Amino acid sequence: MKIAILSRNPKLYSTRRLKEAGEALGHEVDIIDTLHCYMDITSSRPTVRYHGQELPKYDAIIPRIGASVTFYGTAVARQFEMMGTFNINDSVAISRSRDKLRSLQLLSRKGIGLPRTGFASKPDNIKDLIKNVGGAPVVIKLLEGTQGIGVVLADTAKAAEAIIEAFMGLKANILVQEFIKEAGGADIRCLVIGGKVVAAMKRQGAEGEFRSNLHRGGSAEVVKLSKEERETAINAAKIMGLNFCGVDLLRSQNGPMVMEVNSSPGLEGIENATGKNIAGMVFDFIEKKSKPKATKAIVAK
Repeated sequence: MKIAILSRNPKLYSTRRLKEAGEALGHEVDIIDTLHCYMDITSSRPTVRYHGQELPKYDAIIPRIGASVTFYGTAVARQFEMMGTFNINDSVAISRSRDKLRSLQLLSRKGIGLPRTGFASKPDNIKDLIKNVGGAPVVIKLLEGTQGIGVVLADTAKAAEAIIEAFMGLKANILVQEFIKEAGGADIRCLVIGGKVVAAMKRQGAEGEFRSNLHRGGSAEVVKLSKEERETAINAAKIMGLNFCGVDLLRSQNGPMVMEVNSSPGLEGIENATGKNIAGMVFDFIEKKSKPKATKAIVAK
């Protein structure tokens, strides 16, 4: 098969691993910088051009679209879909998962466990917003933040008020969430491919750090999931409409709670922690599910 990875950086671990795994299985794999693509969108024969040349027909694409280029990246992915190329993650599903507020609303509607969350543009009463999620300590998140950036823990109500006022003074969109103390600064990353959890790891934040992101000095180890945790991860991926994603869970006294569903999960941490060939599993799924002139994705109702 001829497969394209949409990625701005061919040197990234995940991009390199996907290319290596695909080629090891006998596929022809190209890495395409999404921002250098341009599209003919009005023609009866949709095309994608790249560095002055029309791209060849691909059997499938694997989008590795960064959060900062979601709008343009999903437009490029959608153009490939219009051309009949199989997309492992539908462009609509990527957009859905990147909107943190929308994704939480969809997960909540389907009964998925979530931390109590508040959102407001210009709350008349910040104290009431904090009280509504259970009071301090609370976690305050920028809607556009990634890899733990823009996530702040406020230990007291006064600190929370000051942080919220500061963010709003910058006209930033924020979420205010209850702090799950019993998680102990750890979360669980579940890697879901084709409606199955294929790997899971526990990420523990560095000493004194409540964020568990590996980019922020956290550590990772293999973890055994409970039946409820596995089902929660699978259902969250299905609700988002993603065939390939990372689902981040917290272990709380009220059961597993979803923190985020990531449509472009990093492979380095989970492959190193579990020893599994996750990149190869991605191509196994593509081989089984891709069909000419069709994009088959699990679409949320």
